[in-house]
Amino acid sequence: MSDFSKLPLNKVVRGAKRASYDRETIFQILDHHFICHIGYDFEGTILTLPTGYGRVDDTLYLHGAIKNRMLDSLLQQPKISATVTLLDGLVLARSVFHHSFNYRSVVVFGKARLVKTDEEKLTALHCITENIIPGRWNEARVPSPAELKATQVIALEISEASAKIRSGGPIDDDEDYSLDVWAGTIPLATIKKEPVPDEKLNPETGIPPSVSAYTPF
Repeated sequence: MSDFSKLPLNKVVRGAKRASYDRETIFQILDHHFICHIGYDFEGTILTLPTGYGRVDDTLYLHGAIKNRMLDSLLQQPKISATVTLLDGLVLARSVFHHSFNYRSVVVFGKARLVKTDEEKLTALHCITENIIPGRWNEARVPSPAELKATQVIALEISEASAKIRSGGPIDDDEDYSLDVWAGTIPLATIKKEPVPDEKLNPETGIPPSVSAYTPF
């Protein structure tokens, strides 16, 4: 699996030693999450919104309602970007200046394309659903023709991408190591709690495999 080319658009300038252009590393981070942030232009104001996504090879799929102003705006741009961040911990140094985070982040760039066929729409929605909770697509009702018609899907064809990763402990100035200040890391993780059934659920309906086997990112 080849690296993404290092170009002016995706080149990590600050903290370049933490950058990766390795396609496998980038895809692993993308596949470990299901919410990205996208900025778009709405009447001269740049808005940034979180949205769910799924990936198939070099394509990121996004969806929303027909006439969704974010998706409509993205389709008008020559190139768009999406950002994904995984927070792994807080890094506490002896000085406030050197506090940081341990994280894995990815920025992808590419042209937005409108998905026009029902076949690709279903592929995209399957991909997004399975990216959020594996196995759920086969347990629930799939979209009806009317629901497909009411859904807009765009494909972000990834042409450039980069990852930035920080791990490890704090890095202090030499003169600060003698300070009597606690320093170290606080690891963070998302945990799964006991599933809460819908109040209208048939009491005889058991917990499906996708729910019982779910492991959070």
